[in-house]
Amino acid sequence: MKLYALCDKELLDSKNISISEFIKIAIQNGAEIVQYRNKKNDSTSIKDELILIKNLFDGIVIINDNYNLVQYCDGVHLGQEDLFKIDNNIFDAVKTIRDKIGKEKLLGISTHNKKEVLEANSMQLDYIGLGAYRDTSTKNISNILGDEVENIASLSKHPVGVIGGVKMDDKFKNITYHVIGSGLL
Repeated sequence: MKLYALCDKELLDSKNISISEFIKIAIQNGAEIVQYRNKKNDSTSIKDELILIKNLFDGIVIINDNYNLVQYCDGVHLGQEDLFKIDNNIFDAVKTIRDKIGKEKLLGISTHNKKEVLEANSMQLDYIGLGAYRDTSTKNISNILGDEVENIASLSKHPVGVIGGVKMDDKFKNITYHVIGSGLL
């Protein structure tokens, strides 16, 4: 199991946990990747927090959504809805982002079903997130994949991180990363 730790600022604030404390937990659990998600703060604050995370964490740091800050980290992750904000055609959206961040930075997107995974196969991505595996209290989820997540993941040509209610002791086939946020706290 490879850990992809999801550091959600809103969740941390709600539990009165600092970014530094979260990074310590992620490191103790062997995280290879930390994704920083901050939907509320301004770009300057997010940039400062990304720099802090990069200083504390020796692994790969990914920013959620804010691809304009990718120079302060190792890559960017976008949800399907974020892709549509960039372009009505998600293939063009991914190409636009890839052109902006370059080939040396990682690019991942969220997927939720077989169709989106198959679409992602023709995109220049480094990985996909797939889920939700289980229901979770931290995000509104309408599509729970359950055990079907392994079959859908097997269709991906990219490494897959399973998202949504994932636990450290879950065992999967065809999955590279366990994406865990609140489950680490």
